[in-house]
Amino acid sequence: MATQLLLDGFENLPGPTDRLFFAIRPDDEATAHIERLVARLRIASGLTNKPIARERLHITLFWLGDHFGLPQKIVDLLHLAAAQVGTGAAPFDVELDRVEYFGRRADNKPLVLRAAPGAPGIAALGAFRESLGAAIGFSEAKRRTASFTPHVTLLYDTPPVARQIVHRIGWPVREFFLVHSLLGQSRHEVLGRWTLGGELPVR
Repeated sequence: MATQLLLDGFENLPGPTDRLFFAIRPDDEATAHIERLVARLRIASGLTNKPIARERLHITLFWLGDHFGLPQKIVDLLHLAAAQVGTGAAPFDVELDRVEYFGRRADNKPLVLRAAPGAPGIAALGAFRESLGAAIGFSEAKRRTASFTPHVTLLYDTPPVARQIVHRIGWPVREFFLVHSLLGQSRHEVLGRWTLGGELPVR
């Protein structure tokens, strides 16, 4: 009974509210191509769930933790690391050309647009990500480096979209972002934006 009393209420504790991650984003032209692709897939396969909003389309470079509130000290350190990496990094292009589901669950899976191994720009993206991870110095970031699969999440739904090759969608990567996701609110706020060669003002 005592054990039960100690555990009572733990299931009602609030979860983290804030997520941080580094990302790159498609430019306006690539975003328009992605939106047209998603529209075709939804019509062809009868998907009903809403697509990810255009302002939230991205490729995650590093997940930087889920937090209870915005950890300003961590944000400040990430700004310093990002500015260091951005100054020395060279721009590159990236291309994505296949659609598939991620995850093992049966329903509400993420449907993603991803790149083939060896696709244009993927090696450069991986090299940039490694330099960013080294600057961050987080053990969690390092642990995730080996399993990096560049992708843009399009929507969450139940299959039946078949894995398929699509017309390549690419864009020039000239900047990267530190993003603050407000969990459960479908909102992203840009906390930092850096060009590959120098920092730009926060949007």
